[in-house]
Amino acid sequence: MNQDNSITESPDMAFAMAEPAAQPSPESATESSSLIELVSDELVAMLPVGWNRLDAAIAMTVSDEAARVIVSDGQHAVPMPLSARAVELLRELRHSAAESEDGPWWRVLASVSRSEPARIEYDYGSDPFPEQHLFPAEAYLADLQAYPRKRVPVWLAAYMGHANRQTRTPRVAAASGASIGAFGSRVETGLPPLPLMWARWAAIAAGFVAARSPLGPRVTTALGWFEGSSRSGCTLHLLSHGRAVLSGGLWNDPRLDAAYNDHVDLPQLYRGAPDWVADPVLNPRAANGLLSFCYWWDGASWRCGESPAATELHPALPGVWTSRSAVDAITQLNVQVREDAATALVASAEAGTLTRSFTAPILGGAEADFDDAYYQLMLAGLVTPE
Repeated sequence: MNQDNSITESPDMAFAMAEPAAQPSPESATESSSLIELVSDELVAMLPVGWNRLDAAIAMTVSDEAARVIVSDGQHAVPMPLSARAVELLRELRHSAAESEDGPWWRVLASVSRSEPARIEYDYGSDPFPEQHLFPAEAYLADLQAYPRKRVPVWLAAYMGHANRQTRTPRVAAASGASIGAFGSRVETGLPPLPLMWARWAAIAAGFVAARSPLGPRVTTALGWFEGSSRSGCTLHLLSHGRAVLSGGLWNDPRLDAAYNDHVDLPQLYRGAPDWVADPVLNPRAANGLLSFCYWWDGASWRCGESPAATELHPALPGVWTSRSAVDAITQLNVQVREDAATALVASAEAGTLTRSFTAPILGGAEADFDDAYYQLMLAGLVTPE
């Protein structure tokens, strides 16, 4: 997601939050219905001779617009520009939605053809917009001034108002660490010790790679990363002297929602953090204002500032909590791996005694990508020479 630094001097620029809109009147509902028909008719009229289908994705604010329009004939598909008349009608349609409970949409997806009813769907930002439909933050701030609404999706509110408040440069980290030390932090006992977390992370990663899954955790020599199916995720950075930083985000985090929509203070995730907890080892969500937690392993225990209890992190972490959870993560994905074999794999990973001959019968198979899976374990430093 692109950052916009023009709002850093005023992180609380008015989002123009409002009371819930009144239900639209029958007259406005009728107007919207008529506009939808006009939009559909205009999109059909845009179809060139010989082409029978048009698909469009259009993003709008009061100041910006972007459109991707594709026409097809069943065998070929080519892009074309959106007509000026369609833009005009869509702006009228968007304005007519201002009285609705959801407010005006930010994107509209339309499909029309010469022989079927039009399909039009509205996007209110429940999921992040694709990069080509993401305008500068000022465009959304201006839109909220024109069309106040009660709440904004957390990701969009953060995009407009994070003002780099979750970043921690090495210079800031050095100054903060020198002045605060560890006194502002607390011990988090709900996370497994780093060596066990790392071993389980790598074992699950190997299981996912063996199953040729594009999802699931992965590791390199000093980094583990995970993006869950629910849009929560994290990174685990290993540092020298047995230290590490675990940070990430919970999708639609209520604390971030409160911070950006209700102007509550952001959690002090780095309170009491040492100087080695800084931007280069923080999850990329920090740059977008969407970091929910940050923990650091000091060689003996996990510590944190105002991060949530570890029990809240399950959507954002792979199954590293216990040996059992790691086994379940492997067997639930890869049904070819028996439970007893997965148990042995995880135990050997935790002990750092894996070998190729031991691992091959567990993660190998006709359809498995064993070599890549085993390489995950090698990168993690869990393999011993035979």
